[in-house]
Amino acid sequence: MTELAIPDLALVVLIGASGAGKSTFARAHFRPTQVLSSDVCRGLVADDEDDQSATPDAFAVLHFIAATRLRAGRLTVVDATNVKREDRASLVQLARDHDVLPVAIVLDLPEGVCQERNAARTDRDLPRGVVSRQRAELHRGLRGLSREGFRKVHRLTSVADVESAVVTWEKQYNDERERTGPFDVVGDVHGCRAELEELLTALGWQLARDDAGRPVGATHPGGRTALFLGDLVDRGPDSPGVLRLVMGMVRAGTALCVPGNHENKLVKALRGRDVQVTHGLAETLEQLSAESPEFRADVEQFCDGLVSHLVLDGGALVVAHAGLPEHLQGRSSGRVRSFALYGDTTGETDEFGLPVRYPWAQDYRGRATVLYGHTPVPEPEWVNNTMCLDTGCVFGGRLTALRYPERELVAVPAQRTWYEPARPFLSADDAPPARPDAVLDVADVLGKRVVETRLSGRVTVREENAAAAIEVMSRFALAPQQLAYLPPTMSPVATSAREDRLEHPAEAFSYYRGEGVDRVVCQEKHMGSRAVALVRRADATGDPDRPVTERGALYTRTGRSFFGAELTTAFLARLAGAAETAGLFDELGSDWLLLDGELLPWSAKAGELIRGQYAPVGAAARAALPVAEAVLAEAAGRGLDVGELLDRQRARRADAEGFTAAYRRYCWPTDGLTGTAFAPFQLLASAGATFSDRPHDWHLAVGDRLAAADPGLLRGTGHRFVDVTDPAQEEAATAWWTALTAGGGEGMVVKPAGNLTRGRRGVVQPGLKVRGREYLRLVYGPEYTEPANLTRLRERNLGRKRGLALREYALGLEGLERLARGEPLWRVHECVFAVLALESEPVDPRL
Repeated sequence: MTELAIPDLALVVLIGASGAGKSTFARAHFRPTQVLSSDVCRGLVADDEDDQSATPDAFAVLHFIAATRLRAGRLTVVDATNVKREDRASLVQLARDHDVLPVAIVLDLPEGVCQERNAARTDRDLPRGVVSRQRAELHRGLRGLSREGFRKVHRLTSVADVESAVVTWEKQYNDERERTGPFDVVGDVHGCRAELEELLTALGWQLARDDAGRPVGATHPGGRTALFLGDLVDRGPDSPGVLRLVMGMVRAGTALCVPGNHENKLVKALRGRDVQVTHGLAETLEQLSAESPEFRADVEQFCDGLVSHLVLDGGALVVAHAGLPEHLQGRSSGRVRSFALYGDTTGETDEFGLPVRYPWAQDYRGRATVLYGHTPVPEPEWVNNTMCLDTGCVFGGRLTALRYPERELVAVPAQRTWYEPARPFLSADDAPPARPDAVLDVADVLGKRVVETRLSGRVTVREENAAAAIEVMSRFALAPQQLAYLPPTMSPVATSAREDRLEHPAEAFSYYRGEGVDRVVCQEKHMGSRAVALVRRADATGDPDRPVTERGALYTRTGRSFFGAELTTAFLARLAGAAETAGLFDELGSDWLLLDGELLPWSAKAGELIRGQYAPVGAAARAALPVAEAVLAEAAGRGLDVGELLDRQRARRADAEGFTAAYRRYCWPTDGLTGTAFAPFQLLASAGATFSDRPHDWHLAVGDRLAAADPGLLRGTGHRFVDVTDPAQEEAATAWWTALTAGGGEGMVVKPAGNLTRGRRGVVQPGLKVRGREYLRLVYGPEYTEPANLTRLRERNLGRKRGLALREYALGLEGLERLARGEPLWRVHECVFAVLALESEPVDPRL
């Protein structure tokens, strides 16, 4: 067996003369979608794979597709002869441009084998001299492949080598995604050993010491892992002591470490390279001179082996000394290492002679949290899901760590100023004011935006949709501080095959069963207006800059307040009292709750819509159709052949009566809160917590507790749990739905019982609405049940609606999770705004 080790993200270049078997090798070891063939690309541009005049265009296509794949982080294989150095050079450059490793697999088979295979081909007549020239080109550059930039070179010299080859995959050195923490992330130490010991002790670590009393390791009783952000050395009083402690922890598996620029320079100095002994390096070299040669050798080996950055916690956390933008995370190249160690500079220097660094964090929009150091700051602050933890301990500041995922900062003060900085180091009191959490900038939401979500990756908001959302938000919506969440749209169930139905529960059960979801919950649709209630405890005192205000709010799917200020205050007081009686504030340890539900009656919000659109249709039908029917009945009595027309008018009158009855069912008079009801069916969030991981029976129980506490205002939600593998349970749930909808009831929503659920094809729909036959008259018109109309409506396309529902769902949960983590308002509002923007996409609103 010949093992060919290849990084899991690489540009693999197959090299060999015609007939060497490159395409056969590619088919045997790589997926078809991973392989880009120059022959296939010639066929794409010239309809003839043998048309050599099309080669330049073919390789332009090949390079474009390869670049697209590499930009997306996908392994790519180039199947071409690639025997010329200049051809390989463009591919090596392509890999460098996308910060992936180029790997060469050389099929250097004997010329006789290549000639024999080419002679046996019926689709190509290749002169023997071409193969000879190709092998000569190959051998001229064979020894220099590593110098050309290939990180790995695998050479197969016989048919037996090729047949026994096995491709194995190596994960990137920076890929530690399987490590999920919890972590204690420590900023720049710079030789401050005493402060490091104090910080670790404050974090709960237990230090281990050698016979001389020096710390040589540490363990945490909670099983935590320490992450050191580099710059362990220089400037401080005991760089060897810091190294001894951190190296011991890394070797014991209780810590990970990335290199800083000071470790990089130290390695060069220990190897005798010509470096400037500045910025504290002289002190470190002097301190190391008192250590044994073995210790110095260990330090050199340890620092040299550190990986530029680490990707952890399933990709949710990235640590790098100077930070790392999203397009470089998880990549491997000199550019990645340079950025991770030094950051990005503008090319200018400030008045102190130090480089002016580009503020990459201000433009960061990645999904991963990035923790870094390098440039000392007086006070750590979150900037676009990134945080600098270098708080200048060696300059008299503090040594800071962040507990992850708790996002809790822990710091200890420096014992003294150990080193005077070239640039004055500001204290926290002298720092320029940070952007307050509650301050929003219209630039945060203008133009095309890409929002990173944990659930669905990147969600794109188009520029025109953002403009429409700005209009709605600025003119009609509540203040952003009150909008922590907007509910997503909900997809209807797939169209029913039954002759007299457009929607039926069977299709919902079938969908979830097909996704491997066995248990669902069917919830009654109250046919009110979707409402979000943000309620605070009566005596709550909180930070007014957070996106939870003292008064709270009750608002629609587009962020508009349902009621005026006085009635809203009265409603929230009743809801807060019910939550207090139910014990929810104490149980959840929060002074606020965010609830999703339905506000009844429908006419409370849609009164103008009913009076201006629905009522006139019913009134016109009641006025005109009986008269037409009477005239036709009289004509029939005189013997005229109007029976078919009369039957048609009677059917139209019945349809109109059904239409009127359907909307009247959801209209009744209210006086203040009298006659008004709120049916909460999901608890979205409370202080520091979200609840998408709680099953729906828990959420419905919360709603029932609230309804029991104030039955005059609050309602529970009728529901049935169903095992979709049990036909009897499906039948019973269908009968319940039939009873709900017989008199015009809206129907029900079918949801996975476990709430947030992944199926066979990813995240499943959070809910499918199954509406009743009579209710759908309000959506599609009084006469939609006519066979011709039903036939036309069965062609409705649900794909765009379902995709929109999943994107909005992902954005809603992302905003709630950011809120729970205590991120700035603009980070929460970015998701809220994106949901509103997606609502202006061209999707049939009747779906």
